[in-house]
Amino acid sequence: MSIQEKLKEYTLAISQSARVSSVCIGLGYTAVLLDDGRAGVAYTFREEKHQGCSVFQGRRPLAGSSAAELVNYITSPAMIERTVGIATANALINTADRPYAGGDTLEHLDIGPDDTVGMIGYFGPLIAPLQKRVKDLLIFELNGDPAAGVYPEEAASRLLPACTVALITSTSIINNTIDGLLKKAAGCRVRALLGASTPLAPEVFKPQGVNLLSGVVVTDAKGIFQVVSEAGGMRFFKNLIKKVNIL
Repeated sequence: MSIQEKLKEYTLAISQSARVSSVCIGLGYTAVLLDDGRAGVAYTFREEKHQGCSVFQGRRPLAGSSAAELVNYITSPAMIERTVGIATANALINTADRPYAGGDTLEHLDIGPDDTVGMIGYFGPLIAPLQKRVKDLLIFELNGDPAAGVYPEEAASRLLPACTVALITSTSIINNTIDGLLKKAAGCRVRALLGASTPLAPEVFKPQGVNLLSGVVVTDAKGIFQVVSEAGGMRFFKNLIKKVNIL
């Protein structure tokens, strides 16, 4: 069973009678609001190719659907539908009443001067602090530029198995690369999933060897929907979310 399938199964079990009040598919992020005020976000891949003028090809209207109906999109073959599914899952899972640890992600990582860190996805604020703490930092990005110290994503197949720590963007759940990346990182002592798209469900990820989940809880749903509708991203989420970690 894939990570997506496990996540869908777990989320369906907790969806109960929740219904979707509103969905906003923005150019930077997608946001889902439930009828009880909970909200979740997930990254929108703008590069996906579409046929015709409709970007989202699924059911309409999305508002008024049961949360379970949209959670089923987690395993859709269409990436934009998976995005809606994961944003819905995050609205259900990433709630304020769970036992989170606050503080910066780096405070919760067991890393030191002997470690080689593989970072899948470009997390700019973490780069300089990591470079000071570890032996080597290898950054992998979809359109990497080796001249700038960023490897193309396909280089992870060759280099990630030699790392001791893997920091993996949770957008890998959306673009179908999460299972392969976790296999390549099987020998890493630390494996963490990072970013606003992270479903904070250790019940799903801990059995796959993930040591840390670092994501967000939406604290201002109205504000998040405005930012998302205006094509804003993480730097505009600052006062609308709480960054949290769960071990």
